[in-house]
This record gives sequence, C-alpha cells and structure tokens, in this order.
Amino acid sequence: MIKFNETTGSQVTEFILTGITNSPELQGPLFVVFFLNYMVTALGNLGIIILTTVDSHLQTPMYFFLRHLAFVDLGYSTAIGPKMLNGFIEEKNIISYNGCAIQVVFIGIFITSEIFILSSMAYDRYVAICKPLLYMVIMSERVCWILVAISYLYSTIVCLLITTKIFISSFCKSNILRYFYCDCMLILSLICSDTSETELIIMTFSAINLVSSLLIILVSYMLILVAILRMNSAEGRHKAFSTCGSHLTVVTVFYGTLLFMYLQPQSSHSFDTDKMASVFYTLVIPMLNPLIYSLRNKEVKGALKRLF
Repeated sequence: MIKFNETTGSQVTEFILTGITNSPELQGPLFVVFFLNYMVTALGNLGIIILTTVDSHLQTPMYFFLRHLAFVDLGYSTAIGPKMLNGFIEEKNIISYNGCAIQVVFIGIFITSEIFILSSMAYDRYVAICKPLLYMVIMSERVCWILVAISYLYSTIVCLLITTKIFISSFCKSNILRYFYCDCMLILSLICSDTSETELIIMTFSAINLVSSLLIILVSYMLILVAILRMNSAEGRHKAFSTCGSHLTVVTVFYGTLLFMYLQPQSSHSFDTDKMASVFYTLVIPMLNPLIYSLRNKEVKGALKRLF
C-alpha cells in the first residue's frame, strides 16, 4: 500500500492524487491499458479532425460539428490522461496548486463544450431531415460557427468563474485528493471555509447545462421521429435513421453515464462506482466516439479509403 504525506493549512502549494488504485501490483497492467487507451483516443480523434478538414466530401455542417466533437474529446482526455499515466509510474503523484487549477478549468471547458456540441449536432440532424430544402440556408457556415463559438465562450466563462471561486479559498483539511484528476467537488471538501455557495453555483450550472442540452436533443429527435414515421418510402426512412445512428449512439452512451452518476440516490452512491463511471466518460467515451463514427458512417469510411 502506497503511503501519502499530508499537508494541511492555507499554505498548500500542491495536491497528491491517489489515482485509480493504491495496489502496487496493479500499477503496471493499468499503465499499459490506459496508455493504449490514450493512444487510440489521440489517434482516433486527430484522424477525425484531419479527415473532416482535408476531404472535400466532408465539408458539411454535420462533419463541422463532428470535427469540434473530436477536438473537445481530445482536449479533456489529454487534460486527464498523461497526468494519470504519470501517477502509475511515480510513487507519489503530485500536481501543483496552479496545475490543479488549470486542469479543473480545461476539463470543465471541454466537457461542457461537448454537451452543447452534441445538442447542436441533434439540431443539425433535425434540420437535415425535417427541413431538407432549407438545410444549407438554416445551417450556414456562419450559423455553425456561432453555435460552436457560443459553446466555447459560455463554457470558458462558467469554468473560469467556478475555478476562481474555488482556488481563492484556503485549504486546511488535507492536500490529498483520492481521485485520478483534480475534481472540483472533491477539492471543495478540503476547503476550510463554508462552501455551500460554491456548491450551489456548481450544481445550478450543471443542472442548467444538462437539462437544456438534453431538452434540445430530446425535442429534436421527437420531431425527427415524427418526420420519419410520415415518410412513405422505406428507403427514405432507412436513410434518415442511418444519418442519426452514430450521433444517437454517442448521445446515449455519454448522457447515460452522466445520468447514472448524478441521478443515483445518495444512499446508493459508491465512491468506487463513481470513480469507474468517471473513468468511462472521461477516458473511454473519447476513445469510442471516433470509432463509432468511423465504423457506422459510410462517408467517413469512404474518406478514409480516399485518403489512403
């Protein structure tokens, strides 16, 4: 069992991350697993970014949003993955005070942006299926950039606000974070002063983000379903379903994991279960997304063939 030395008091200058496990015999195998995970994630998402940038057949709003989805997936997996891998090698995985604040900011920005990019993609699919003749007018390049820019700008402002509020506080309880990255709710538990106001801000913004984006997705897919059911052609229905398949799979996996974490009764919450759910949505989902879009999408497979 690895032992950690605590630092207490407002003079805390670093945090100690305990990682996924304290068992020395598991450090090596887990390092290999998560190293391969990060390599697949990085190559897959970089591949999507390059493919949707250089291939002339993929210059549509759908692939514009897919490119930004790949960018945010790569962003938050990189904010977590390399530091976590370092923890498997080092006996004591230390992250500086400023490094922890930076990690909190970037993880928050990228995950919040992903939520709104997924809802923008749902709206894009709604316009493509329900208003095909006006698709290129409604989903113009300018509109796409505005939707993405609002996602990034809003995420940055909110995450900077929350992170600043957390890190101007004094830490007196401990500097040990029993996690594999700097999680804002765990950091709050180390603060000396009353944190109820900060917790309320975090929970309010989390609820607004989750509910508003999920509402856009649900309404978009309800309207899509109505439009599909009204189609007379079986081929048309199949084509409409196929254009939504990859996005619907990604949305189900991503939101399913988030809802599993946040809607559990407090009594049934397990720290280890929450940790595994966090591993899934911060490290596994960014690896799965490019695979889902590559394996289920004929246009992406065609672009790969043209590229090679």
